[in-house]
Amino acid sequence: VMMGFLETVQTLNLPPEQKAQYLEMMMDQGKRMKNLVEDLLTLANLEANSQPAPLNSISMSYLMSLIKNDAYALSQGKHALNMNLNTSCNLLGEEREVLSAFSNLVSNAIRYTPEVGSVTVSWGINAAGEGEFSVTDTGPGISSEHIPRLTERFYRVDRSRSRETGGTGLGLAIVKHVASRHQAQLVIESTLGKGSTFTLRFPPERIS
Repeated sequence: VMMGFLETVQTLNLPPEQKAQYLEMMMDQGKRMKNLVEDLLTLANLEANSQPAPLNSISMSYLMSLIKNDAYALSQGKHALNMNLNTSCNLLGEEREVLSAFSNLVSNAIRYTPEVGSVTVSWGINAAGEGEFSVTDTGPGISSEHIPRLTERFYRVDRSRSRETGGTGLGLAIVKHVASRHQAQLVIESTLGKGSTFTLRFPPERIS
């Protein structure tokens, strides 16, 4: 469909600005399809491997620098981004999977938080010795009846808003499977009109 549309645009005698607009639309659609395929492959790999993740030492200093850079790039200065990161403690697991889970939580918060809102990213050890990664936003919040289903594939609270933000609908499903592989717990707290907090809690044996 996309190729046919592009070929049609190329053959039409359109003003340059209109042709550029159509091409930009197709670029956006192409990026969405690419992201969807990548997320589907990631999810398929996670579902095919139910074994616990290896106990590889993950440098949280390095990982959090990636998360921080991606967050600022995605926000483009439109949000107040707060980083509360204790990078003296590391996590034991599969770095690629953990990065994917953390990135999904942060990107969701930024995409769903209105401009001039705030997103707070935290990593550290709680009183129980668990590793906690949390993302708190001042977005619209989520009604309680939706929360149990958020980690289902393609589940949408607001379909029109999801299309606007460019999400694939697979991010939280990926987070759920990464959490399972790392014996972690995903906790979702949200209040309509105030915002949400998504927390991943890793057991003490996953902390070094």
